[in-house]
Amino acid sequence: MTREDAATIFERIALLLELKGENSFKVRAYRTGAEIVESHSGDIMKLAAENQLAGVKGLGEALRDKLHEMATTGKLEFYEKLKAEFPDTLFELFDVQGLGPKKVAALHAELGVSSIADLKRACESGEAAKLSGFGGKTVEKILESIAFREQHASEFRLDLVQPLVLEILEALRQHPNVSHAEVCGSFRRGKETVHDLDFLVATRKPEVVIEAFVQLPLVVDVIAQGPTKASVHVTHGVQCDLRAVSSKEFPFALTYFTGSKEHNVAIRQRALARGWSLNEYAFTPEREDAPVIPPIHDEAELYRALDLDFIDPELRENTGEIDAAEHGGLPRLIQLENLRGVFHNHTTASDGGATLREMAEAAHDLGLQYLGIADHSKSSFQANGLDEKRLLAQIQEIRALNVEMAEEGFRIFAGSEVDILKDGSLDFSDEIMGQLDYVVASVHNVFNLPEAEMTKRIIRAIENPHVTMLGHLTGRLLLQRPAYNVNVAAVIDAAAETGTIIELNASAWRLDMDWRWWKLAKAKGVKCSINPDAHSTHGLQAVIYGIKAARKGWLTRQDVINCLPLGEVEEVLRAKRER
Repeated sequence: MTREDAATIFERIALLLELKGENSFKVRAYRTGAEIVESHSGDIMKLAAENQLAGVKGLGEALRDKLHEMATTGKLEFYEKLKAEFPDTLFELFDVQGLGPKKVAALHAELGVSSIADLKRACESGEAAKLSGFGGKTVEKILESIAFREQHASEFRLDLVQPLVLEILEALRQHPNVSHAEVCGSFRRGKETVHDLDFLVATRKPEVVIEAFVQLPLVVDVIAQGPTKASVHVTHGVQCDLRAVSSKEFPFALTYFTGSKEHNVAIRQRALARGWSLNEYAFTPEREDAPVIPPIHDEAELYRALDLDFIDPELRENTGEIDAAEHGGLPRLIQLENLRGVFHNHTTASDGGATLREMAEAAHDLGLQYLGIADHSKSSFQANGLDEKRLLAQIQEIRALNVEMAEEGFRIFAGSEVDILKDGSLDFSDEIMGQLDYVVASVHNVFNLPEAEMTKRIIRAIENPHVTMLGHLTGRLLLQRPAYNVNVAAVIDAAAETGTIIELNASAWRLDMDWRWWKLAKAKGVKCSINPDAHSTHGLQAVIYGIKAARKGWLTRQDVINCLPLGEVEEVLRAKRER
């Protein structure tokens, strides 16, 4: 059992205990356990198997015993008995916006609702609106959330598929008959969600490799199997397709199956203009006077044969990359190792799962030079937001810890994720914000404003000289909640005019601002900060998703402020106030 599996079981136990009306301390213990399992820096499942968890802070004896059971047996008897009291489909309800454990419990107890289908019927019939705590508006929002969920039912977020990709690639690359293995499709292009996963191998024994693929432990069922390709469903219902080709065909197949369709059409047309046809297997002469086809050993040589610079997979959307590749205009895209630090991170002071010290030490252990803390402000009461007194105390705590960590060349920046209120004013006064190293301004409520009003609200907020950066611009939660109505182009213009940095929120739930807008922002001179919005030490690693989105948005290290070394990023954070 993986740490992700164990954390999910603890989180589900917490939900089920809430449904049963258990005391809040017991529920919180399991939630804390899930956070600890997810964020622990070592191999916590190995420690659990060896009964070596006594030194892990926050894990009581009962949770240690349960982790040991999961690590050694692959299951937890307590959880199996608990979930047997409820229908298997009940967990679907927790994915619906606006439904917490109390509402789910009421729906289940009073109307027998135990699935999304049941919920939809109860809302459409008017039964749900009669329950205490519901009403017409609540039911309307629930139906909207169900419709949005149905629309995106076959899509998956990156945090769910990334571990699957790594596991499958490792298995394929270790196979003795595989010389090359890659993931293709929208995942390789860095799309924010994927419908399925496409894998490609080079091999002389395709049938042997295909047979090994369909027998991988995470395969749930085989959809189709042939001598050179197979389709399977794996954990979480994700469809994975594998194609096996020869080493000679591999560069062509890798380009073709990476896509996008629009990009492929454009490069095929370019090949035809030279007298060659191009498909997933080879270049083929189309006329007698066609130029001689050069040897092709990799994708770079394929593009070079078409008089193009190599085009990174993330850019292959036919949005100007081919013209740029022809004229030497492709950017040198940002890479994960370019990041020197991260901003917008939460601690146990608000709704995070790790203390200030734990977050700082985790960032330092990752090789970062700085960490920006930005716990919620007081209006985010649901996230235990800090009032002025608690924020000022946290600033002092950060300064004291900075003295301690200065010798290691590491700095913590004191910040706050300050709520943008309905009228565009901010949750803290200028006097309070002036004592911070930086401010992230974000919308956390009243999402239903008309576009003009929401745009005005956000622009008013970023006109404040103390607002360093704008958090998750559109408020979307991928596959769960659509973006609110906002004129993104107008906000970008305002950010350029005011010198406000725009966040690329790297959480796999957000990836906001969307990659489609970064080319425009870059052209306007707006700087980006790739922020993990981490709520645990493990959450710091969400930057890998942010890097994918930044690369897809044509961003380089020069466009992203947290690629700067410590001394230079300090100047950037002060720049807007000093204008």
